[in-house]
Formats: sequence, structure tokens, C-alpha cells
Amino acid sequence: MYRSHTCGELRESDIDQEVTLAGWVQKTRDKGFVVWVDLRDRYGITQLIFDEERTSQELLEQGRTLGREFVIQVKGLVIERTSKNSNIPTGGIEVLVKELRLLNSSKTPPFTIEDQTDGGEDLRMKYRYLDIRRNPVKENLIFRSKVTMEVRKYLSKEGFIEVETPYLIKSTPEGARDFVVPSRMNEGQFYALPQSPQTFKQLLMVGGMDKYFQIVKCFRDEDLRADRQPEFTQIDCEMAFVEQDDILNAFEGLTRHLLKEIKGVETTKFPRMTFDEAMAKYGNDKPDIRFGMEFGELNAIAQHKDFTIFNTAELVVGIAVPGGASYTRKEIDALVDWVRRPQVGAKGMVYVKCNEDGTFKSSVDKFYDQDDLAKWAQATGAKTGDLICVLSGNADQTRGQLSALRMEMAERLGLRKKDIFAPLWILDFPLLELDEETGRYHAMHHPFTSPKPGQMGLLETEPGKVKANAYDLVLNGNEIGGGSIRIHDKEIQSTMFRHLGFTPEEAKAQFGFLMDAFQFGAPPHGGIAFGLDRLVAILGGQETIRDFIAFPKNNSGRDVMIDAPAPIDDAQLKELNLKLDL
Repeated sequence: MYRSHTCGELRESDIDQEVTLAGWVQKTRDKGFVVWVDLRDRYGITQLIFDEERTSQELLEQGRTLGREFVIQVKGLVIERTSKNSNIPTGGIEVLVKELRLLNSSKTPPFTIEDQTDGGEDLRMKYRYLDIRRNPVKENLIFRSKVTMEVRKYLSKEGFIEVETPYLIKSTPEGARDFVVPSRMNEGQFYALPQSPQTFKQLLMVGGMDKYFQIVKCFRDEDLRADRQPEFTQIDCEMAFVEQDDILNAFEGLTRHLLKEIKGVETTKFPRMTFDEAMAKYGNDKPDIRFGMEFGELNAIAQHKDFTIFNTAELVVGIAVPGGASYTRKEIDALVDWVRRPQVGAKGMVYVKCNEDGTFKSSVDKFYDQDDLAKWAQATGAKTGDLICVLSGNADQTRGQLSALRMEMAERLGLRKKDIFAPLWILDFPLLELDEETGRYHAMHHPFTSPKPGQMGLLETEPGKVKANAYDLVLNGNEIGGGSIRIHDKEIQSTMFRHLGFTPEEAKAQFGFLMDAFQFGAPPHGGIAFGLDRLVAILGGQETIRDFIAFPKNNSGRDVMIDAPAPIDDAQLKELNLKLDL
């Protein structure tokens, strides 16, 4: 037995016990007549003491040879600590070492294994197995495990069956590029790694499984960022014989359960908002509603004067920044420069200060009088002491720019509080979106999403106006889940493929297996998929999903620890009947 207790377990009630501990040396302190060693494992730290009055000289010298991250086993007596440490649970005791066994030595680590380390991100990713020993990373992985277990508990209690689906599948167009895998046994043919188990979970509904879930790896070959990895994990779910409300109620229940069990937060029924309303009020389809600053459209009250910039704009829209009237001219100029950055793309910004005396001071005082500006304040909900920020131009672009400004101001004002959780359902997305370069429509979600009831006829006449029977769950400005009621009728699915530009032959080649299944009594069905990595990060109060993944990739999609991806040798290429042309 390597240990009788963990390094986080012993307390003053254990004094005078003989114990066996094992772990890593966190640090040593040699005072000549006494050596202290902090021994660490997953559970905590226990201080060991080698004392020349109570320890043999040989054992004391052994203790002096211990380096950082050495793996050791000790046997000893739990004694009361003379100088107690209230910062750790074991701070009232220490272990007087009677026996020491070196299990493994260690090179000096490339960075300190401390909560506040001196290692940069690239270095820590290269030595991720060392980084995991640090409390912040360790606790994140334990936190992820806790969330995952709660998901399984809740869905199992609700009658969902966990079913695994294949990783080696057929390449199908789902929006992003597939990762492909050559088949040795089928020369010149390739598997794809699944972007999601979409068609398989629909086939499980055809198979009568009724309620399915899976915590599953998915793969997309796309550009990376802080909240995106080439491989990621979904909580993938599907239900048969359901309508939209059934899905929303079921997975609102899951989310409320997680907020209560993981964060101790009680939530009432989640608000619901249409896609069009979200775009009009917040400029994006995943609004953060922990704070206000809703958009106020100003076209009707700003396009009647001689200000050409507004008069020629498709949209004039503003937000009221709380307390912003106190900003200096220099601070406002910095805001104007911020919205002009290429990442935002605005040409400029008009501002109005709502002064304490009830008057208004604006960058366009030449064109608008006090009555005009008072109407702007009313439209944006601005109060005394606020700053109205106004953008104008193309409607879609301007909403996106003002949304970016709204989020930036909320960040600066400390309004995006990590301990507040504001969930929201977004409904009635457009079914299709037009690619202006190709003139073709693409599915906004995926080709299996059903139109809203009664809108099938619009596909032939005004496809851009058809709403999808789809929904996203948003939490604190992040989409954490999305899904839809699926098409379960072969003829409707064929019509959808036609509107997406598939010939009957292409549709059959890509999705013939699904179309065939629909001929054998496919039930009405729908589902949702949560991004587990993102959900865990939000619940954990952090921005990047990498912090909650054991072995993440960097922004170039590389695993710098194992140096992957990597070339394969000529013999492997020959076996796979592949030739590189680089």
C-alpha cells in the first residue's frame, strides 16, 4: 500500500496516528537542524518534518537530497504543527518522518508548479502533464467531470438512453470542412470524422429509441480561436414524438439543474426571444442580457435634418452607456477610434452627453437641437448622466458594430459579472441564408431542420422569409446549445435538398441512407446539442475552453506536447495508396 491517507486528508484529530503518504515534493526548506518538505498530491499538501532530535542523521540527509517534483513515499507520525498554517486544510498538523522511500526523481521542471506560475502558455502546453499538477488546471478538470456527471444523472433520470455512434463515417456537407481518414481496405476511399452525430441520432429515432443522449467528440477542420478547438465535446440529444416546446422544457430543465447543482443558482422560467427581436435589440443572435443598453432605432427622429451621414444611412441606431456623460473628450475620442478599428469597421460615431442639468451636449449640435436630442434619449432609454453612442450605415453591419461596442462598454463597466447567469432562448431563425457571391441558399443550421409549421409553401415563392423550427440556448452572451425540430418526411426533405442546390443524384449519394430510413415510419423528432466545453467554461467563470480540456490544441490546431499533426513515412503512404503532392 503506497498510502494510508491522501495529502489533503489529515487533521488535528489524527494526531498520534502512524500514516503512510505518497506524492510529489512541492518544495523543501532546510534550516540545518530541521528540514521541512511540502508533499503534494491531487487532494492537497501535507508538511513533512525531518528533525535532528527525533530523526536519524541518515534520514535527515535523505530529506536534504529531495528536489522539486521528486516522487516519494513516507511513513511517519502525525504531530501538532508548532507554527500553524490557516491557509491550507492540513495546516494544523505535520508528519514526523520515520521512513522515506524515493519512488522517482525528477528533472527541474521548466516552470514552477504553483497556482501563480512563471510559465507562459506555449511552454505549459508543451509540458501539459506538468501543468495539470497545478491547482487551477486540476480544479478545472475536476469541475468538468462534476458537470458531466450531473448531465448524465439528470438525463438518465429523465429516461434518456446513452448510445454511442460511429467516429468513422461518410463525409457530408454540414458547414465546416471535414477531417478525412484514408481507408487502407477500400483503396482511394475515405472516412470522415463526424462534425456531429446528426444523421445517426435521427436514425436512432427511426429505430424507436425515443430519447437519446451522448457526450461525444466532434471534429471540424476550421480556423481556431479562444472558444473553438478542432475536436470538441457535445452533449448530443434527440427525442421522438415532440414539438418545439417539449424540447425547450426538457433542456431548460437540464440547464436549471446544472445551475442549481453546480453553482447554487436558482432560476425561473427562461425568457424567449425571436431572432428578429434579438437582432433589433442587441445586434446579434446570442445577446448577453445580464445588463441593459438595448438598441434604440433613431431613423424616424434623426433623418429629418441636414446631416447627410444619417439621411443616407439604412439604419441609425444608438445605445445609452450608463454614467458615460462624465467621459472626457479624450476618452470619447478613444471610443471613436475603437469603433473604427478594422475588427469593428465603423466609419465613426456620434455621441450625446445627457448632462446633470437636463441639457444635452452632442458632437452634432450643429444639426440637432435640444428637443431632437431629448427624443434620442427617450428612444435609447438614456438617463441623466448617460452617454448616447450612435452608429449608422448598412443595417446588418451597423447592428454588428454597435453590438461589439455594447459588449466592450459592458466589459469596461464591469457589467459582465461571472456570478450572474442569464439564460435565454432564441427562436424563429431564418431557415435559409443567401450566399451573395454564389447566389445560392445555405441552411442556417443544417439541411435537416424543419420549417416552422405552415411556412412550407413559402419555400417556393420567398425562401428567404421562411423561418426555421429551430432554437438556440444562450447563456451570458454565449450560445451553449442549439437544435431544431427535424424534417421526418422524405418528400419534404427532398424539397429542402433541392432548395439548397442539390440535384436528386447528389442528395441520394450524400444522404440516401437517411432518405431510405424515412420510408419506414420515421416519427416526428427533434433535438439539441450543447457545447460541453463552452458550457463548462461559462459555469467555471472563465473565457477560454482550453482551460477545461486536458490536452488542448493551440491556435494553429497543433498539439505541441506530442508534436501533432506530423508527417507519416513512405511505407504508411504506400499502404494507404496515397501520394503527396506538396
